[in-house]
Amino acid sequence: MDNVTLRLNVFFEDPFWVGVVEKVEDGKLSVSKVVFGPEPKSYQVYDYFIKNYDQLKFSPAVETDVKEKRVNPKRMQREVHKSVAVNGIGTKSQQALKLQQEQMKTKRKAKSREQKEAEKQRRFDLKQQKKKEKHRGR
Repeated sequence: MDNVTLRLNVFFEDPFWVGVVEKVEDGKLSVSKVVFGPEPKSYQVYDYFIKNYDQLKFSPAVETDVKEKRVNPKRMQREVHKSVAVNGIGTKSQQALKLQQEQMKTKRKAKSREQKEAEKQRRFDLKQQKKKEKHRGR
């Protein structure tokens, strides 16, 4: 049976409020980052994820250890406050986001390289055409 766990962390990353969605599925962690801008209300966050969840771009899956243990709600709240105060988002999440950034960077570089080559080829063809026209005496 597939067990999927979603966790949303909303925190202030100067100058914007950011939401990080962590999805653990079959022991693999995928992360997506959403920039909210001004501080969102809880109902705004809820509405956003209800309407736009299917459009989130999750990072490639990173292997992680899955801990499923029932925790007292008050203890969980204390742990959440402690973890947010100390380090913001988890290191596994940061690794997944970094991996996604690297992939997007390589795609962007490849695309810009292709565009530069196409522009260079277009200019070369234009020069060749002008040369031929001059040679023909036009």
